[in-house]
Amino acid sequence: MAPAATPFAPRLLLASSAYPPPPRLFRPLLPGSRRVGVRLRVRCGAADEEAEARRGEQLKASMEEMAPGLDLVTLAACLVGLLTGVSVVLFNLSVHEIRDLLWDGIPLRGATWLREEPTGEIWQRVILVPVSGGIIVGGLNTLRSSIKTNSDGTVSNIKGVFRPFLKALAASFTLGTGNSLGPEGPSVEIGSAIAKGFGNVFGWEGGKKLSLVAAGSAAGIASGFNAAVAGCFFAVESVLWPSSADSSSLSNSTPMVILSAVIASVISEIGLGSDPAFTVPQYDFRSPTELPLYLLLGVFCGLVSITLSRCTALTMDIVESLQKATGLPRAASPALGGLIVGLLALIYPEVLYWGFENVDVLLESRPFTSGLSASVLVQLIGVKILATSLCRAFGLVGGYYAPSLFIGAATGMAYGKFMRFTFTGSEALFHVPFLDVASPQAYGLVGMAATLAGVCKVPLTSVLLLFELTQDYRIVLPLLGAVGLSSWIASPQRFSTSSKGKLDLVEKKTNAVQEEEIMSSQTQQVTSVDSADSAADLCKLESSLCVYDVRDDNMLENLTVAEAMKTRYISVSLKTPVVEALNLMLAEKEPFVIITESNKSLVCLLTLKDFQDFCKTSKTTRMQTEVQESLVSHVCEAVRCKMWSVTPQMPLGTAEKIMDSHGVDQVPVVSECFDHQDGGLLIGFVDRECITIARRALAAKEFFSFTSEIRKEER
Repeated sequence: MAPAATPFAPRLLLASSAYPPPPRLFRPLLPGSRRVGVRLRVRCGAADEEAEARRGEQLKASMEEMAPGLDLVTLAACLVGLLTGVSVVLFNLSVHEIRDLLWDGIPLRGATWLREEPTGEIWQRVILVPVSGGIIVGGLNTLRSSIKTNSDGTVSNIKGVFRPFLKALAASFTLGTGNSLGPEGPSVEIGSAIAKGFGNVFGWEGGKKLSLVAAGSAAGIASGFNAAVAGCFFAVESVLWPSSADSSSLSNSTPMVILSAVIASVISEIGLGSDPAFTVPQYDFRSPTELPLYLLLGVFCGLVSITLSRCTALTMDIVESLQKATGLPRAASPALGGLIVGLLALIYPEVLYWGFENVDVLLESRPFTSGLSASVLVQLIGVKILATSLCRAFGLVGGYYAPSLFIGAATGMAYGKFMRFTFTGSEALFHVPFLDVASPQAYGLVGMAATLAGVCKVPLTSVLLLFELTQDYRIVLPLLGAVGLSSWIASPQRFSTSSKGKLDLVEKKTNAVQEEEIMSSQTQQVTSVDSADSAADLCKLESSLCVYDVRDDNMLENLTVAEAMKTRYISVSLKTPVVEALNLMLAEKEPFVIITESNKSLVCLLTLKDFQDFCKTSKTTRMQTEVQESLVSHVCEAVRCKMWSVTPQMPLGTAEKIMDSHGVDQVPVVSECFDHQDGGLLIGFVDRECITIARRALAAKEFFSFTSEIRKEER
């Protein structure tokens, strides 16, 4: 039998640092050597002070050298805010000019004026205008997709400028012709495109480029809504928080984002006026007893947000299948989408994009406009969701912020009117003495923020946007409650967390054995992959929420996991002793080990940190003999190891988003076909080093190919 101390060797290795301090030798001082020792210590202290002084001078010099670079990035952020503000003003003016031209200068009454006109006189315009916009957008999309950029060169930079310009132009025609999308998403993409242009010109990467893109995104929202504070928080929620960059490289991001947002907001006020994006109606808050009603509104807005997101995903799948089955050209798809929107507008004209005038009509904040009944508002919620999903699926260009606000306003107003009918007035269904329901406009405003937070996953931005526009502190408490509930309900992680809790409860009650642990880990794998897929769906829903993840490297869009993965890995079973697994990791110098079944079916992945956590808990929960006999399955049970896997044909960018969203540095690669009973056949793994090497290699390859093509043309 092996000695008892042997199994504890790996444990000592994990607990100790990588470089243990040398042993201290205590030797008696000889007579006469005391003074020498004192002089030695004094000299060492002086040397330490001199070395510390030199290090301080070097650090000061390096900071002085770095300061001009930081000042240049901050100055670039200010220029980004200036150019973004000007560009967004021109973009909005172009939308207004197209709308006035094609709709014959209809006054600012929103699309509700169509309800007052005979259908026989207006049906041609209502149908043909959105269709004409779709035809133009189809041509612009085709032209934009035909422009391919290369890794370097002047020609590539010029082409890179034309792509966002064409997309903004397509958005102008989409919105000017009344198709059911919004301008704020394109505004954010305009700002991020300008920021990326500055980063490419100066060759900035990493934290500097990320900070610059965040500044451009903040400028886009600030100029679009005329709300600088909301723009700053949008940059934090949509760009800085989701990124995997080191926080030390983002130390200068805050002043850059603030300056860019302020400058863009000032330019927007000069070019478009100081009025807010939509007119804030007269509203009131009666009593704190209304708070449960606002919380219930948050629940409804969360459900509406899920409906919009899933309807969009379903519609995109249906349209893609239709295009494959019928051979419908992508250039003709936007016109078909415009046709459907026009047909819907004959009955519900409010679905047409008309600036925020339609939102003003819902909130009853426009003079000389009559409000809509609760039944019509409920119908508008469903029709607007359908129209917006079809516009996105058929390739029309625009954002989801304005449709989300419209749907939220309709939801809140319908809810508020129903609550007033239920609890207020002489004919109330229920008389509650202490409950005094506020006006429907208050619920409409809260519903706008709650739906925007649920759809676009920006809760702080939604709260600050409404607070900045209303400038009323009383709205904050019901706003926070409704937005928080809506965000929680619409969050995809809620479902995976609840299912995991149920599995944990079952395991505690039944003292699950190894087979149940395997099934639990595989179920967590599927739900986690679904959660990561929902994050990718959010980028498809609103591309402005992923302005930095795109990395403006169009040549890398087709790079797959199979081209970057490694096929050499450490694989053990659940019955493998922990010491043996650690020895394999030490021999191969790998920070993780992949757990598989006998048929190489994936179970989970354990990192060195997982083993360290297991050792810490084992000190208090297990006896010494139990630790010696610990298996990998015990580690899986103790640390609740989770699993996220990718497939070979998955885009490499999607695999990186999965790692970013779950905070891991490597994911296993499994075969294409797997279900809840089969974790997938393990074929390799991909980590961040693989992604970096693949990208650099492909960039170098594209550069040399581009250079050889230029030389051939010169010959």
